[in-house]
Amino acid sequence: MSDLVTEDDLARARTDPGFRQQLLAQNLERLLEALNQMRKGNDADPTAVRQIREGVDLAVKLADRLQRN
Repeated sequence: MSDLVTEDDLARARTDPGFRQQLLAQNLERLLEALNQMRKGNDADPTAVRQIREGVDLAVKLADRLQRN
């Protein structure tokens, strides 16, 4: 999967439930990997801490959407 989700991917995800599920799962995995890398950095920078919290909130939302489908 490329680094960015394209407009074509989004259009397909709106009409293809299987593809939408796959897209959500892949992006959740990428998000968790990025959060893990940030966490390993042991950076006490308030900006990094805020970004990790935002990332965790987004990961929870993605996981919830995956479970609903």
